[in-house]
Amino acid sequence: MDKIKYLSRINLFKDLDLEQLESLAPVTPANTVTRKTIVASPHMPQKRLFFVKSGMVRLYRISKGGKELTVDILGDGHLFGEVGSFTTGSENLYAETIVDSIICTIDKNQFETIITAKPELGLRLIELVSLRLKEIEEMLELMAYGSVRKRLLYLLHKLCQKFGNEQAIHDEKESREGWVQLEIKLTHQELASMAGSIRETVTEQLKDFVAEGMIRKASLRNPLLVRPDRILTALENCD
Repeated sequence: MDKIKYLSRINLFKDLDLEQLESLAPVTPANTVTRKTIVASPHMPQKRLFFVKSGMVRLYRISKGGKELTVDILGDGHLFGEVGSFTTGSENLYAETIVDSIICTIDKNQFETIITAKPELGLRLIELVSLRLKEIEEMLELMAYGSVRKRLLYLLHKLCQKFGNEQAIHDEKESREGWVQLEIKLTHQELASMAGSIRETVTEQLKDFVAEGMIRKASLRNPLLVRPDRILTALENCD
């Protein structure tokens, strides 16, 4: 039943009933992967699709100078990888677990079996990949034309959507005001890598966000409290 529970958390499978989930269980093997393990890279010959049943995975690329550039952070229910000619927009990237994670993998034959038996999953998969590609396009546009402030606001907005936890706020006043806790810990350097900036600039910008009442704590080593509504408003008004 634990395997069925984890399958139901995957965005691709969340609308399936119990019988459908049970039929998928044999062809979607899952493994527990310890933190800081590279589960996919451009150098791995066999291409697969990966589903994060539980945990967190960092997608990054390595520049010609050897610098790691974080592209995305994925949590419960997200997918990445490629099979055959099908890709989720994460090709040529490294994927590394941030925490101990439960990850399901399927190869080309398993993928074709699932899609043939359940065409509706193919449509759902196209929808999820389209959303991923839209995010990538938005971020690339911000990298080219947006200020560091706008890039950070966009990243915090996306992190709120993926990892914001309202239930973690126990203070009644903070809960009424709309504060949520980010269930992910990132250093200023990691956030700078995602924003295409440098750590010092990001640190100063985060201090501004604290002063503007959008976040609590300028250090992302500890759980960060954020106001998603204020972040979204600031993003919409940012040049």
